[in-house]
Amino acid sequence: MQNLLHKLEEQGLKRILLNEPLSSHTTWKIGGPARVMVLPESIEELQNLMRTLAEDNVPYTYLGRGSNLLVSDEGFEGVVIKLGKGFDYRLLEEQQVTVGCGHSTIALATIVSRAGYTGLEFAGGIPGSLGGAVYMNAGAHGSNMAHVFLTAKMVTAAGRVESLSKEMLEFAYRYSKLQDDITGLLVEVTLAIKPGDLKEITEKLHDYKAYRRKTQPIAEASAGSLFRNPSGDHAARLIEEAGLKGYSVGDMAVSHIHANFIVNRGLGTAKQLDSLIEHIKEVVYRKSGTMLVPEVRRLTAVNR
Repeated sequence: MQNLLHKLEEQGLKRILLNEPLSSHTTWKIGGPARVMVLPESIEELQNLMRTLAEDNVPYTYLGRGSNLLVSDEGFEGVVIKLGKGFDYRLLEEQQVTVGCGHSTIALATIVSRAGYTGLEFAGGIPGSLGGAVYMNAGAHGSNMAHVFLTAKMVTAAGRVESLSKEMLEFAYRYSKLQDDITGLLVEVTLAIKPGDLKEITEKLHDYKAYRRKTQPIAEASAGSLFRNPSGDHAARLIEEAGLKGYSVGDMAVSHIHANFIVNRGLGTAKQLDSLIEHIKEVVYRKSGTMLVPEVRRLTAVNR
């Protein structure tokens, strides 16, 4: 690992953290340390990083803003890549907005809407980064990222810059092909927007945010909805009808506000969360015959 660190420093990568606690980078506030965390500030830095990791066969993974992510208590034994501030940009045009994938989804939706453009109001309550939102095809209020996605750029595992079309990503419910066999890291996304009535846009954004404050435990540490909604039903309804609202394992608990949110009440661990997830799946299946499927991404100590 010392040889790797020396190579990265030679290539100008300045933001390198050792044994960085991933609990500081996830919305659940759980997860052990990353042996190495690198925060590239430009596409060139990221390309150099990816090439070096490939040459040295170093295990690595990506981290956005840490929502929708379950990190093991053991952390990660390789390199965690997190886009630095150089990827927190946006270019607003008449019919589209081009955004660095490190940009906050909520902040983007707010900025675009306040500028009088419609199309992203649904994203005003989606936590995390734009890269993560596209990766998961995040959505709310009857819309999702696939509805507004135009194109994207990624740096591949070999360090090449490639363009991705909507057809290539094969979007589906909480899914993009990035989750399977497209290897690399999204660095830029272009989304469709259009001018609209500022008053109507502002009211819609306000209503969506008010609804989120009323129906979700936004003041507590969570990762958003835990389970995918079964076809024609809602995971929250099934969990609530199974009598699991408020049920806890250690400090990880089913929210009293929204049954599909698991909150960390202080000192929760990934082990506690795993136990709680399995209990929820078992009880819901026993009572309803429906097997719930988690939509969170998992990061274990030896993931690649």
